[in-house]
Amino acid sequence: MGFGRLGAPELILILAIALVIFGPSKLPEIGKSLGKAIGEFKGHASKVTEDLNVDLKEDKSKS
Repeated sequence: MGFGRLGAPELILILAIALVIFGPSKLPEIGKSLGKAIGEFKGHASKVTEDLNVDLKEDKSKS
């Protein structure tokens, strides 16, 4: 039992539930915070990948 990709109906349902829970005035603030968090996560993930690539290159050059 897997979780497939989210389609338009699922996204609309999630948005409707969020609208009921948080109200229309809080949704832009929540979206901005979520976007910022995702951006920071991607930045840190890229940094980790770069660090690992540098370490691998150093290990190969020592051999």
